[in-house]
Amino acid sequence: MATVIIPTPLRKFTNQTSRLQVEAGTVGEIIEKITQDYPELKKHLMDPQGSLRSFVNIFAGDEDIRDLQEGKTPVNPSSIISIVPAIAGGTH
Repeated sequence: MATVIIPTPLRKFTNQTSRLQVEAGTVGEIIEKITQDYPELKKHLMDPQGSLRSFVNIFAGDEDIRDLQEGKTPVNPSSIISIVPAIAGGTH
């Protein structure tokens, strides 16, 4: 099963779980499964049209899935999938 790393700000929606084991063939299937298992997570990852929110980055290993095949990016049991929400802030 692929390992999905949940960032600290989203762990309140996964019962404080930092890593999820998900059996899936693609990143899209992973997102579908974790948002079914943790419905509150869905609104933080997906927009109302069902697309990944623009400020959420998902990496398969070290590669942004937007640079790969997006939701169709294949995964295997050794895959590490990281969810990385954009961080706002800085100085003006």
